[in-house]
Amino acid sequence: MTIPAFGLGTFRLEGQVVIDAVSAALEFGYRLIDTAQFYNNEADIGQAIAASRVPRREIFITTKVWPDNFNRFVPSVKESLVKLRIDACDLLLIHWPPLDRGVALVDTLDALMQAKAQGLANEVGVSNFNIEQMRQAIAVAGTGNIATNQVELSPYFQNRKVAAFAESLGIRITSYMTLARGKIIHDPVLQTIATQHGATVVQVALAWAMQRGIAVIPSSTKRANLQSNLLACQLRLTDDNMAQIAALDRNDRLINPAGLAPVWD
Repeated sequence: MTIPAFGLGTFRLEGQVVIDAVSAALEFGYRLIDTAQFYNNEADIGQAIAASRVPRREIFITTKVWPDNFNRFVPSVKESLVKLRIDACDLLLIHWPPLDRGVALVDTLDALMQAKAQGLANEVGVSNFNIEQMRQAIAVAGTGNIATNQVELSPYFQNRKVAAFAESLGIRITSYMTLARGKIIHDPVLQTIATQHGATVVQVALAWAMQRGIAVIPSSTKRANLQSNLLACQLRLTDDNMAQIAALDRNDRLINPAGLAPVWD
């Protein structure tokens, strides 16, 4: 399976909340579920997937290895799979590049490829990597073996350099924080475009990213919002719409955690 263009993000969702969200998403037609060791919800998601009537082969499951586990990378992946109740994930990511944790980037990338070689992941990729780190990932993994770089990207933060470099290497961008923590909801340009299409601003932002070839993983706990977000897959923006949204970029990065974030491009 290639990475679906649209899926469910599960950051900050735990317990029955994430079980209900995943269950509803699968019911509505979502087929990508994105989680991570750090989210502390892999077991809950595993329960929801196991209880679903959707065959496992139709569900694309992404998880990510947290930096604290880089020195025990493969064992931690095996633990994640047990929690998720699956034999292999469809996509395994390095959540953040290693910084001052006693583990070199090349060793972390080697461990990622070992996990794939052992059949623990069908595809592998990275998250929050800058351009130089993507170069190193390709050097270790080989051209075509890094499926995605999951990064912050929204109409207000379009991350152009990283996105363009990834595209040049055939690395797909997966966008998180696509809605800029809701900051875009009242944007007049996006509201006008939404009105033109009889859509919501959220749908417009998600459709904009997907039309650029970017995968999106919006999160929601409400059934109505889960259904509404999915309609973005049916929305086609005009070239003029795309140009208007391109002009909204204000380099407004929201996620920049000390001790985790690299030197951004």
